[in-house]
Parts: sequence; C-alpha cells; structure tokens
Amino acid sequence: MKKLVILLLILTSCSEKSTKSEQKDFITVFEKSEGTETATYEETIQYYKDLADSYSAISIREYGETDAGEPLHIVIYNPNESHNDFDLLREKNRIILINNGIHPGESDGIDATMMLYRDLAEGKIDTPKQTVLVTIPIYNVGGSLNRNSGTRTNQNGPKEYGFRGNARNYDLNRDFIKCDTKNAKTFAEIFHVVQPDVFIDNHVSNGADYQYTLTHLFTQHNKLGGRLGAYLQLEMMPKLEQKLADEDWDITPYVNVFNRTPESGFSQFFDSPRYSTGYTTLFNTLGMMVETHMLKLYKQRVEGTYQLMKSMIKITEEDGIKIAELREAQQSKWKVGDIYPIAWTVDTTKSTTLKFKGYEGEMIPSELTGAQRLKYDRSKPFVKDVAYQNFFMPTDSVTIPRAYIIPQGWHNVLDLLKLNKVELTPFKRDTTFTVESYRIDDYKSRTSPYEGHYLHYNVKVKTSKEDITFRQGDYLVKTDQKALRYLIETLEPTAPDSFFNWNFFDTILQQKEGFSPYVWEDKAKQVLRENPRLQIEYNVKKSYNKDFAKNWYAQLDWLHKKSKHYEKAHLQYPIYRLN
Repeated sequence: MKKLVILLLILTSCSEKSTKSEQKDFITVFEKSEGTETATYEETIQYYKDLADSYSAISIREYGETDAGEPLHIVIYNPNESHNDFDLLREKNRIILINNGIHPGESDGIDATMMLYRDLAEGKIDTPKQTVLVTIPIYNVGGSLNRNSGTRTNQNGPKEYGFRGNARNYDLNRDFIKCDTKNAKTFAEIFHVVQPDVFIDNHVSNGADYQYTLTHLFTQHNKLGGRLGAYLQLEMMPKLEQKLADEDWDITPYVNVFNRTPESGFSQFFDSPRYSTGYTTLFNTLGMMVETHMLKLYKQRVEGTYQLMKSMIKITEEDGIKIAELREAQQSKWKVGDIYPIAWTVDTTKSTTLKFKGYEGEMIPSELTGAQRLKYDRSKPFVKDVAYQNFFMPTDSVTIPRAYIIPQGWHNVLDLLKLNKVELTPFKRDTTFTVESYRIDDYKSRTSPYEGHYLHYNVKVKTSKEDITFRQGDYLVKTDQKALRYLIETLEPTAPDSFFNWNFFDTILQQKEGFSPYVWEDKAKQVLRENPRLQIEYNVKKSYNKDFAKNWYAQLDWLHKKSKHYEKAHLQYPIYRLN
C-alpha cells in the first residue's frame, strides 16, 4: 500500500509539471511585440525562472554581486545530467558560455537567447547531445535598469533599451583584465567555474553601412596562436559562415571602419585582454563576438543572432572532441624559456579577399556644418572584392621566466591573481634570490581619462640582475600553470594591457624623498670630490647639453639621483622575474 501511495505521488508530480509547462506562456516580450521590444531585466530573469520551473534541462542560479546591488545569474541548459557539477560535466561535454547585455542597449542577444533556451527545452530545434549551454542573461544589470529610448543614436530599435554604462558608468567590455567593477569580478568567478570551451558575447555594431545583418568578430587567430588559432581561422569560422549561408543568412567579418566606406579595405579588430574575448583567449577559450548591424530592423537582428548561436552549437557538437584535444594541447604550447609575443600590429603583407556586399557611398558637402560628410546610397548595392587584413605579427615579446616574485604588500594585484585561479606559493621564511629586475626607463600617459584610468603606453624598461631578500609571506608565482598567459599579459609592464599600464603601480612613479637645494648644494660638492668619475661625467653632460647647463635645479637633481641619497623605490618595478 505504501509503495502504491509513493507511485501515485510521483505520477501526480510529473503530471502537474507537464500541465504547468503546457499552461505557461513562454512567448517572449520580443515575440509579443512583433519584434519591436526587448524584455526588461525583471522580465528576463522571471522568464528563465519559469522555464527552470517547467523543464528539468534548465536551471537558474544567482551568482555573485554587481555594482547595481543585484546579483548576476547564470542559466544552464543541460539535457543529459541531473546535476550541474561543471568538473563532472567537462568530462563528457563541451561547454558554451553566452554573455548578453554587456551593453544593454545592444539587446539582441538577450531576446535571442531566451527563445533559444525555450526552443531547446521544448524540442523545437535539434538538441545537442554533448554540449552544455551556460548563459549570463544580462551582464550589465545597472545599465539594463537604466532604460531609455534615445542613447543608441545610430540604432534602429528596439523601442526602449538599457544604457551602455553600468551602475558606476563603467563600460564593462573594457574591464575584464583590470576588474574595477563587481560585475567583472563575478564574471571571472563564473568563467573559472564554468571553464567554457567556446565563448559568445552578443553585441550590435557601430560604423559603416552595408547589406549584412550579421557580422562576426572572432578573437584574433595569430594572437590565440598554435593549432587552436589555426582551427579558429581555417575551420570554425568558415563552418559558421557556411551553416548560416545554408539558412539564407549572409555574414561577414566585423567591419572595422569609422567615417569612411569599407571598400578600400579594413583590418580585423584587435581584442586585447581588456575585452571579453581577449580575456577568455588567455585561458585558451575559443571566443567570438556577434555584431549585428545597427541599422537593420530589430526583429531581423534578433533572428540573426538566434541563428548564429544555433549554428555555433552545431559546430561545437560536431567538433567537440577536436576542440577538447586542441585546447589541451594549447596548454603546453608555451613553456619556460620560450619567446612570448606581447604586442601586435597588422601584417600588411597578408590579407584575405572578401566578396563584400556594401552600398555605394561618397563624401558630399554637409547642409548642416558645411564640411564634407559621408552619405550612403542604399539604392546602389554592390558586391566587390575587398581586402581584409586579418593577419597580425608581433612587435614586442618577452622570454617566459620560471616564476615571478610578488611582495605581499601588492595585495590588489594578488587579489586579482587569486580571483583568476593563479597558483601562489607564500615564502615560509625570508629567502634570497638572484632575480631579473625591471626599472621603468620611459613611458607615456594618456591625457584624457579612459574607464577610470589615465593609461600608460610606450613603456620601456631597463633590466638588471640583483640579489634580493624577500620576506616571509611574499609570493612565488610559477609560470608552469594554466594561468601562464594571464600572468605574462598582466605582470610584464610593457604588455599593452598590463597592470602597470592600468595604473596599478603608479605609486612607484612618484619620488617620495627629495632635497632642499641650499642643503644639497654643499653635499653635492662633497660627492663630486669623493667621486672623480662622476665629476667627469657631470662636466661632459654640462658641455654637451646646453639646456642642462642652464638649469641649476636639473643639475642638482641629476647629481642627487647619482648619489646614495636617491631612493631605490622610485621607478623600480616591484615584481621580479626568476629565471
């Protein structure tokens, strides 16, 4: 009798869940509005909660904080397992991470992913067998809550949308490496828990006018490097283009031009680690941005985003074994002593020819300003051969050290390394090493603020070997680990998106101790009397440098910097290389 009661309860529960799913209205705001509106933050999260209540393949969970005070969420589509333990899931499945609403005014991915999850759960489209989907429904929560209908000046719909800046007015797609926001810190947590094989970030483009609704922006293949970069360029991208063509969707690489027509040629956008795909590349994830065309109808853009994601699922399903093998092999591509490229430029000796579908454009006199302005004529479409420069070459590189040593006081840097699952070993006692030391020899700084920083660039360093005693509690960071690329790109000061360039070490750029000229004048004479070589160097500099000879303070400062009184910390980069 007891067994019969339990069986009836189970059957009743299943029946209730089935009835519940049948009664739920899973038509999205986008569909109800006939493709003119996008869901609000609250509507989006509730939609996924309702899906999760109705379909066992879908689950939703809160994950971490954002600057808006609301949590981030991840939504998992996993049809084959009753659990969502990512360590176990990775053994049999490939994982795609989809990021939506990083710029909430670019809402195409928000609506497209809602429909995609529903159609997968309801069996309306082919369901993958060994591919798990994870989505962040709306990454920029603060921007999503700040809805308006005017700030996307160049964009054709939807009626209302979120704002580009987050709750603290950060552009979150410039924050991945520096992690100024709670959003970025939470993303890093999610990324390292999920460890996706493929990453998709959904956007809407600015720039030129052309016939395409869809453009793709894959991470730069030379920078990704090795067989994984070759697979991205020669297999994954062509397969995506072909699968979309089979569904009557044209696509082209992201059109990287501003205020000029594309037919003269353009280069691939370079995604450094400040951007989402540049960051995910550091951990050998195959990353791409979807960039729909701003002037196309919103309905068309969302449907195109949907088709693209569906195609990427098919590719990941078909190539899952190969992707896993290539990512595993990529982990050993670089090792201690290898030359690692840290800066890149377009290789102008190579290009790809695109059969580009554009519109004729010309510069004409502006009736408003009187200057020349760009005007496209949509009544004159064309197909032309256009040179696409999608090959890059290194302009700077470093030798990979055995380890870095980081003094414990630089806790802001250490916190980010820990967040990114870097393995750190604290010294148990004071320890002396012969290390490679950097001194900042020259650098430039931006004169305008950029995402809360005045970025440095054109950094040059002087290298020396020194015996330094590090204290108990300082950290040894070996490079033979998964985070090798992350370590080099953040800790080498000459790397474009290094922590140095993002102002993490600006305190070393300011001299803390100085001199009073009337006191130092007498001491400087004594220093010269005791050091004849310095006296000769001083005399030569005065003879050959007229500005120096006329500037008494520059002379005293130069002598001070040559003396034992000059502080060692000034311009001394505080992270050391162990070779």
